[in-house]
Amino acid sequence: MVNRENLKIYCDGACSGNPGNAGSGLAIYEGKEKPTLIYGDYEEEGTNNTAELNALYKAMSIASSVNCPNTIEICSDSKYSIECITNWAYGWKAKGWKKKGGEIKNLEVIQQAHALFEELKTKIKITHVKGHAGLEGNELADRMAVYTIISKSKEYQKYSFDTIDEVLALKKG
Repeated sequence: MVNRENLKIYCDGACSGNPGNAGSGLAIYEGKEKPTLIYGDYEEEGTNNTAELNALYKAMSIASSVNCPNTIEICSDSKYSIECITNWAYGWKAKGWKKKGGEIKNLEVIQQAHALFEELKTKIKITHVKGHAGLEGNELADRMAVYTIISKSKEYQKYSFDTIDEVLALKKG
């Protein structure tokens, strides 16, 4: 387990067509250092919601692998993925992972992410941020999600860059 003093993770998903090519991206801030950018989880027939859930799950996985004395903030622009994991999953779980009106879409990733949330909920804070509003971390995570679709990278990889402006110049979601 790696020791970290302060950690803030932005996560985002993107989809080209819905369903269509989908991917996830993250921007990880540790103190005042340049953020670490990660892209991956490419799906040929994904959805925007699947990509958002995958990104949130990856952010929580990263949070679970570090020892941080302070609360780790995870920021997502997807109210859907946040609500699935932190709210709705409790009711679905109590009903045997069923809901009124039919199937729970993205059930597997919701179950995995909710289980991880339960383990981490005293260590993390999940915050909704407005998407495409110029917030640097969210914009960087967005560019990484779109880059996943371009690169078709199934595995998460670190994105190398010199300046934040060069990343922000990449294609938007």
